[in-house]
Amino acid sequence: MSNDISPEISIDNLGHEDRHFAPSPEFVAQANATPALFEAAKADRLKFWEDQASQLAWDKKWSQVLDWQLPFAKWFIGGKINAAYNCLDRHVLEGRADRVAYYFEGEPGDTKVYTYGDMLKEVSKAANALTEIGIKSGDRVAIYLPMIPEAAIAMLACARIGAAHSVVFGGFSADSLVARINDAQAKLVITSDGGYRRGAAMALKPAVDEAVKSTPTVENVLVVKRTGQETAFGAKDIWWHEIVDRQSDKHECEFFDSEHPLFILYTSGTTAKPKGILHTTGGYLTQTAFSHKMVFDIKAEKDVYWCTADIGWITGHSYVVYGPMINGTTQVMYEGTPDTPSKARVFQLIEKYKVSILYTAPTLIRTWMKWGVEFPNSCDLTSLRLLGSVGEPINPEAWMWYREVIGGNRCPIVDTWWQTETGAILISPLPGITHTKPGSAMGTLPGIVAKVIDDEEREVGNGGAGYLALTEPWPSMLRGIWGEPERYAETYWSRFAGKYFAGDGAKLDDEGAIWLLGRVDDVMNVSGHRISTTEVESALVSHPAVAEAAVVGAKDEMTGQGIVAFVILRGGIEHHEGEVLNKELRDHVAKEIGPIAKPRQILVVNELPKTRSGKIMRRLLRDVAENRETGDATTLADPNIMKLIREGLNSGKSED
Repeated sequence: MSNDISPEISIDNLGHEDRHFAPSPEFVAQANATPALFEAAKADRLKFWEDQASQLAWDKKWSQVLDWQLPFAKWFIGGKINAAYNCLDRHVLEGRADRVAYYFEGEPGDTKVYTYGDMLKEVSKAANALTEIGIKSGDRVAIYLPMIPEAAIAMLACARIGAAHSVVFGGFSADSLVARINDAQAKLVITSDGGYRRGAAMALKPAVDEAVKSTPTVENVLVVKRTGQETAFGAKDIWWHEIVDRQSDKHECEFFDSEHPLFILYTSGTTAKPKGILHTTGGYLTQTAFSHKMVFDIKAEKDVYWCTADIGWITGHSYVVYGPMINGTTQVMYEGTPDTPSKARVFQLIEKYKVSILYTAPTLIRTWMKWGVEFPNSCDLTSLRLLGSVGEPINPEAWMWYREVIGGNRCPIVDTWWQTETGAILISPLPGITHTKPGSAMGTLPGIVAKVIDDEEREVGNGGAGYLALTEPWPSMLRGIWGEPERYAETYWSRFAGKYFAGDGAKLDDEGAIWLLGRVDDVMNVSGHRISTTEVESALVSHPAVAEAAVVGAKDEMTGQGIVAFVILRGGIEHHEGEVLNKELRDHVAKEIGPIAKPRQILVVNELPKTRSGKIMRRLLRDVAENRETGDATTLADPNIMKLIREGLNSGKSED
């Protein structure tokens, strides 16, 4: 990474937020998290994590808590554990077989309920089937499925027999599959004929058929029948129901070393091949279970929890499968999109299942803002008691809308920061303890040590901005990039000596609360000021006309970079031709942040280019802003978006 940033301060700290929300006395009285957690972690960090690991079921206890050979960590050395046992067998043995694990809702409206006893039987049968196919401990299995129960069952079956799973998001192309399968050298692919999306059966198997032509290690393809659509079958293909359904529902699981590989999850590389992030077992399970219980204040015997993330992302791994199931949580799993068959679908499901905890992404919250309050207001959301946010920084106004409209001004909000690489939440309010601020992730969880530093590795202090770095190892941290130890060291540990650099900018406000500023790659340099896209986007979204905004820095002869904003208006607000709204928005940003942050150009659009996980692809918007040919858009949820944005390019120009 180039070192072209002023050593005085890395990023300008421009935004401000003075609103505070204390937890209610009623919430404090019943909260899982107490200040004693922070005191214990501060007194002896390793003993603190050892105490958390002791909450899991181990076949053999560890002999050493941590072996830290920078940048490689091993946790709970010598311990023997099985992830599936902790998620399933333990609950059944302790009398919780009849507790609901998943309420599954298909997009067409089909439903199925799985208890913990049901899940243990299904996972045992799948584990027996994998063994029959020839999968054993140490093998890798690629999973390419829609958001259906078999996705969780397949992951846990792999974990049960010691095979590392590599889940590939169901929206990825055949080429993306090839790269991930070949890098992991997977022996098996588990897929389905298709899944339901926006009212139609979407085929998945053809992408696998295309991929396996170029994946020599794949011996079999196991196919779940979900839609019943016509599906080509070859010599390597096996129907899931034909092999799994005839298996015994008993399976004696084996216990594996704490550092046994649990899964590989690939993060997309913009200029290089995807990185296979490796997570092992004991430390990962320890931290996901702890963070899930404390951050979401889980009361497993009565809560209904819904994390809307897809199984293909780390959030689906940590907070749909492993963390919640270790804690014996009852969950909602939904296959489809939030606007099918109506824009009230999510709210209808909250009412139907009496969801008490909702964990979703800021991009969906801003989409709800765009659609308007009529949809949430049409449903009874009073069962909700806690709300969570994940995936990117949340704008203060979106945070407030979430609190007021979805949470009825009674639900604490946990705005969580973490990554595929960190494995679990590292920065978040703890409900019952933290006085929250709209848009801030507030502080580190107990046992986590993070600092905001400048180019010279000096702590910036309150009111300063810079780079977010982690200075002590944590149990759920990645154990490397699969097969590429040098790339691991270079990518995460070379920027600052002995520190994990997350790639994100952050600031500390005057009270020491942490504000995430997005990827440092997205910081704009305007007349020598380094301005975070996140802060300008938040200022735009705080205007009552704007539902969502994406900001990029485009080349500018006068200022180095000029700020170009793409905005989506809230429902019911028309974009009149002319400069009235544009000028109003630019002046609003100047008032909220300062004249230096005033956008050079504002373009009103109907949609933004997003991946299927909801991340905005700013590099494509930068191509538009600099009038270049658009780069690779294959991972977009809707590739036509860029054409529509380009067509509107000349309608939104404004100069001052």
